[in-house]
This record gives sequence, C-alpha cells and structure tokens, in this order.
Amino acid sequence: MQALREGLREIDAVIYTHAHLDHVAGFDELRAFCWKKHAPLPLHATEGCMATLVKMYGWAFAPEAFASGYVRPDARIIYGPFRYGDLVVTPLPVVHASVETIGFLFEYRDGPKLAYISDVKQIPDDTMHLIQGVDVLIIDALRRAEHSTHFSLAEAVEAVGKSNAKEAWLTHLTHEFDTETLEAQLPENIHVAWDGLRISL
Repeated sequence: MQALREGLREIDAVIYTHAHLDHVAGFDELRAFCWKKHAPLPLHATEGCMATLVKMYGWAFAPEAFASGYVRPDARIIYGPFRYGDLVVTPLPVVHASVETIGFLFEYRDGPKLAYISDVKQIPDDTMHLIQGVDVLIIDALRRAEHSTHFSLAEAVEAVGKSNAKEAWLTHLTHEFDTETLEAQLPENIHVAWDGLRISL
C-alpha cells in the first residue's frame, strides 16, 4: 500500500535495519519489483538479519527458487560502507532490544548527509561521531514515557542536540502524540514526520 501510495515503480536495492517482524514482514511484496528485472534484487542486511530472512523466506533464497514472478534476492551482508553510484551508505550500529540493529548514513561526496535511525535506545559514541553535524537526522521517538527499547521524546531531542544535526525529523511515533501540539513544543530544528513525507536534499 505504501508503494502504491508513493507511486514506486522500480527499486534498485533494499536495506534492512534489523530483523524485527515490523521491518521484514513486507518481504513478499517485493515480488512486484522483480517482475521486470532479469537480475536478482540486492538485499543488504547484517549477517544476523540476513540469517533471519533466509529462515523466514527460505523459498526465495533456495537456488532452485529463482522463478519468474517471485522475489529473487541477491543477499549482500553489510560489513561496512557500500555504494550505489555516487551514493555512499554507511551502517550506524545502535542499541535496540537484544537484536543487532543498525541505522544508515547516506551521503554524496561534498553533498548533504542524511542519517536514518528508526529504532534505537542508545547511540554508541562511535556512531554519534559518524552523524556529527549531519544535514538531516531521522530519529526514533516512540512516546513521552520512557521505553525499554526505544527513545522517548526527551531522549530523541537530547540525541539531536548531541549530534548537532541541522534538521531532525521524529519517526516511529505512537498514536499518543497529537502532531500539531507536539510540533509546537519542539525546538525550531526538530519536526514531526508523517506518512508520505519527502525530504529534498
């Protein structure tokens, strides 16, 4: 439904942050993006996340499963930064529950930088160093009350301050927030994201 809403017709690759169900359950919907492709669809994930995908969707990863009309994955383990043309994608390790989780830093040489960290409870120092001064930071802010595996609103705002991000967008929000009320309470450089938001860099 999201792909239809946004008019997506083609996907170059898929990158996964972690193996929680709400982040991997749309796997079968990738079929539509394989119909007109002769080459397999690159899927980038950590070793642990990829192992979960293979276990959940073994029918797609089996060598004999490469059939027309189905997902044909090209499994690519993330060991460090990787490229798509001039775009450099750098994994950002974070702490989120007990499952290995990463965010991503997207950057072009001498261009703007965007960091995406959708699920996080703690940002390690090495990762915070990588996102210092980014142009845009998209960050988890589940709710006002503290949560054991996600940033609260206060923790998200604190992380934005520590990162010195020029602009930040809060995501992974619960229904407890009223968008207009929350937006009015935030610092000038922090905003509330919404479904279908497009950020131009």
